[in-house]
Amino acid sequence: MKKILALAGLVGSLCLMAGASQAQSDSVKIGYLTTLSGPAAIIGEQMQNAARLALDHRGGRLGGLPAEIVFADDQRKPDAARQAVTRLLQRERVDMVAGVIWSHVLLAVAKQVTASDRLLLSSNAGPAQLAGAGCHPNFFSLSWQNDQNSEAMGGYMQSIGVKSVYLLAPNYQAGKDILAGFKRQFGGEIVAEVYTQLGQTDFQAEFSAVRAADPEAVFIFQPGGMGINFIKQWKQGGMDRVSDLYSVFTVDAISLPALREAALGTRATQNWSPDLATDMNRRFVADYKARHGNYPSFYAAQAYDTIMAIDYAIGEAGTKDTAALRRVLARGDIPTTRGVLKMNRNHFPIQDFYLREAVLDSDGVATTKIVDTVFADHADSYAGECRF
Repeated sequence: MKKILALAGLVGSLCLMAGASQAQSDSVKIGYLTTLSGPAAIIGEQMQNAARLALDHRGGRLGGLPAEIVFADDQRKPDAARQAVTRLLQRERVDMVAGVIWSHVLLAVAKQVTASDRLLLSSNAGPAQLAGAGCHPNFFSLSWQNDQNSEAMGGYMQSIGVKSVYLLAPNYQAGKDILAGFKRQFGGEIVAEVYTQLGQTDFQAEFSAVRAADPEAVFIFQPGGMGINFIKQWKQGGMDRVSDLYSVFTVDAISLPALREAALGTRATQNWSPDLATDMNRRFVADYKARHGNYPSFYAAQAYDTIMAIDYAIGEAGTKDTAALRRVLARGDIPTTRGVLKMNRNHFPIQDFYLREAVLDSDGVATTKIVDTVFADHADSYAGECRF
């Protein structure tokens, strides 16, 4: 009798294991890596909000499969990011990893994910290494290559006849990529190229150097809280009387609630804006505002697009198999808030870039509006180096 009961128990356990395995194969689990602690959490929270909104818009299913998003905090530190990814891959057994704000964090975890035969989908960071010689079949960007937005600004400033410019960006991979992109399109004099500390909050020393150099224009990349402090101090110091200010990733829905009038009239280049007239974007912006009380940032839009791209890929492939999803995403035609997204050979988007201006909407809320299209169907500069 004991043998019979033991055998029955074993059979029951095997059935439960089989059932769990079947349930896992009939659902999809996404590991979403972003920054959820420290000053940069304001960015990560917008991405988290948008990813959840996308899943809600799809009724909790992606490509028809029940879906779960497991969020992990990278703390903006490569070591913490690697540990978080290890937990996502080994303990959570996620089907793919998405997210990532910072280029140095993405470079730290890219090989760890792609070598595991999972897809890695960036919602923001786009370092040159992963676009060029270090590209990988399992890596996709749903945002841009780091250089592209600043290439658009360099092209715009060249077109309006700016003769000299002072460059400022944080000292990490994205900062270097962004200034490289600007210089690729701008043909005037680079008065200085200065790299500030990542997370820097005081820019008085830099302003003194700008006053001494007296350039026609200053171009900056200072995301998140860095941008809020930079713009406020720029205005308080009367720097508009010294030089014209242009930026990327500095004046946006993250910084505008804090900056308001201080940012009005400033211009930046971007691949997305809340006033883009696509059906998906209208719904995303309206529902995000209704749920969270403020405009979404481009970080949020790209997080939303990432989840929607996964939904599209699984639906088209009819499976969550990595190779099948890779084939679908590689051919492009991905529905996003920016319209149907084309994909380059290195798995980075080919897309439009816009000149945006900070304004107040009809309710007196600070936002941005599109002024012009600077580049149409713009491809990154590294795709030719990609071989896989």
